Amino acid sequence: MLPENITAILARNERWTGSAATEPYEAGWAREAVIFVRALKPPVGDQPVARVEISPDGMHWLAEGTQIAMPTRQDEVVAARLSNFGNWLRLATDFADDAEATVLVTLHLKA
Repeated sequence: MLPENITAILARNERWTGSAATEPYEAGWAREAVIFVRALKPPVGDQPVARVEISPDGMHWLAEGTQIAMPTRQDEVVAARLSNFGNWLRLATDFADDAEATVLVTLHLKA
């Protein structure tokens, strides 16, 4: 049997500043996930570390523990690999006042 998989776009051409997060995604059926972040434009300022967050209901969030450095160059791609994450996933980060990034964030899930 072939594994079931899906790719979901969580943020497309979004300018992230301040406290930023993707849309939440219900992924409880999947056994593994990979989150990719690509800088669509040259990032401005020091780029923060992003954190994977999990939720029991898609509204109340806590850090899952996985962190990835945000891309520092246009078209750079970074990724986080996950398993045992419960039902809801998102990526969140906090930018300094003089920093920003325009991103494409995709979530790849496999049953």
